[in-house]
Amino acid sequence: MKAVQSDSLKYYEFNTFSTHDVVVRFYTRQGGISPEPWSSLNQGGTVGDSRANVIENRKRIFDDIGRPVESIFDVWQVHGTDAVCTSQPRELTSDHQKADAIFTNKKEITLFMRFADCVPILLYEPEKKVIGIVHAGWQGTVNAIVKHAVRKIQEEYDIDPEKLIAGIGPSIGPDHYQIGSDVRLRAEKAFGTVSTSVISTYRKSIYLDLWTANEILLRQSGVKNIEVTEVCTACHTEDWYSHRKENGITGRFAAVAYLR
Repeated sequence: MKAVQSDSLKYYEFNTFSTHDVVVRFYTRQGGISPEPWSSLNQGGTVGDSRANVIENRKRIFDDIGRPVESIFDVWQVHGTDAVCTSQPRELTSDHQKADAIFTNKKEITLFMRFADCVPILLYEPEKKVIGIVHAGWQGTVNAIVKHAVRKIQEEYDIDPEKLIAGIGPSIGPDHYQIGSDVRLRAEKAFGTVSTSVISTYRKSIYLDLWTANEILLRQSGVKNIEVTEVCTACHTEDWYSHRKENGITGRFAAVAYLR
C-alpha cells in the first residue's frame, strides 16, 4: 500500500489495483475543516460534527478525484449482511438504503463508504468490470458478510470468484481489538476449526483478528488474489479515525472506488 499527498489531502492506494482500470483510495483524516474531536476530513454525518463541515469535506474528496459529488452511491451502514448492486447514483436528497456492501459495473458511479476501525474490503473483477466495497466490523465478520457479498455479485454479474481481486484496507489490528466472551463465543461458532487463527488471548484479555478472519472468508468464497494492508487505525490516529482508540468520539474516513 502506498501513501499519496494531494495538496492538503492524503490518501492511500492498494498496490494490487494499480495496474487495473479502477481507482481505489482511502482518504485519511487530513485536509478537512472539521474541528476537534473530528479533525479534520470527517465524512461521518451522525457523529456530532456539523452537516456543513461534512458536506465540504466530502466535496474536497470529489474535487480531488475530479468527479461530481452527484456521482456518489453510498448507503446507511448497519453492520448487517445485505449487499446492493446499483446502476444509478444516489440522489443527494434521497434517503440512504441500509446495507453494508455496494457494487457497480457503471463507470459513472463513485462508490463511497465510511470507516473508523471496521474493515473495508475492496473487490474488483477485471473482466466483467465490477467494483465493490464491503464494510465488516465484528458483527459483519462473524456473520460472513463478505461471503454474502461474493454470492450476490456471482448472481448479479455472473462473475467467477477466482477472478476477483480483493484488498483488505486500514482497520483496527489484532493487537488492539479486544473483545468480550460473548463475541468470542460467536467467533468460535462462526469459524469452527480455524477459530484459533482469529482469536488470541494475552494476559487474560481476548483479541479478534479481523484481517485474518476476513481473509479466511474470502478464500472460502473462492477468492485467491488478496492484498492485506495490515495498517492499524488504532496505531495511527494521525492518519485514521479509530472508534476504539478515541473512545467513540471521533469521525469517519472515506473509502472511494470507481471504474475508469
